[in-house]
Amino acid sequence: MIIHPNFNPVAISIGPFSIHWYALSYVLAFILFMWLGRIRIKHNNSPFSKEQLDDLLTYCILGVILGGRLGYCLFYQPAYFMAHPVDIFKVWQGGMSFHGGFLGVALASVLFAKKHKISWLKCADGIAPLVPLGLASGRMGNFINGELWGRITDPNAFWAMGFPTAQNADIALLPTLPENLQNAFLQYGVLPRHPSPLYEFALEGVVLFIILWLFSKKPRPAGQVAALFLIGYGLFRFIVEWTRQPDEHLGLLSLGLSMGQWLSLPMLLLGLIWFITVRKKSV
Repeated sequence: MIIHPNFNPVAISIGPFSIHWYALSYVLAFILFMWLGRIRIKHNNSPFSKEQLDDLLTYCILGVILGGRLGYCLFYQPAYFMAHPVDIFKVWQGGMSFHGGFLGVALASVLFAKKHKISWLKCADGIAPLVPLGLASGRMGNFINGELWGRITDPNAFWAMGFPTAQNADIALLPTLPENLQNAFLQYGVLPRHPSPLYEFALEGVVLFIILWLFSKKPRPAGQVAALFLIGYGLFRFIVEWTRQPDEHLGLLSLGLSMGQWLSLPMLLLGLIWFITVRKKSV
């Protein structure tokens, strides 16, 4: 079993001020967005000009941060934030939702497209290939923080990883586990888990980026690239959630699915319907 390095989540500290790796992962995500966007503009494969891309970044930053935070509050802890509304603004305490960020960016793109008089479908197609590597950066931030760890797995599996940050959760589970897992805990001090942030880094980030980048190199019916993003993310997130530890305060919901799976299903279904509909119209 590999033990997570338990990185210091603080990248830079100067006096009372500190910058966390997770914050830097967001900065890197936005840099990648701009870099990839300029590559596509250079190769005449983008609906945006350089000036519009700069403006689009501002819209997307607001969409990601506001949508991600509000989505987390609404989807994952609505009762708590209803009782403590001031805590919604305490983003430094953690709590961001991809699905909320996605809705935030979707709304931001509608406003951006209206402002610049660009077809929203073409706008969505232009944004989709720029997103996955940013998602990969965010998942690496999760991994550095030692958070969003996976479910218990075989201690002899090559992917098994112990997370020191999960030790309290591991101890609570010990009495319910078979002897081989208890022995693994005695040996390593942690239980073997799936390194689910790395799975998400690979699938939702790298693999989805390659699929969208290659698919969007050729002219496609308006909306089809964005639809493929919905399909790819929804499918990959649904799969990875089988290995990711459900949120402690939620557990598994109906049909044994996690909140992440229930939020990903509509994306997957909408993407499939959208992709097929657009394709039929273009034939």
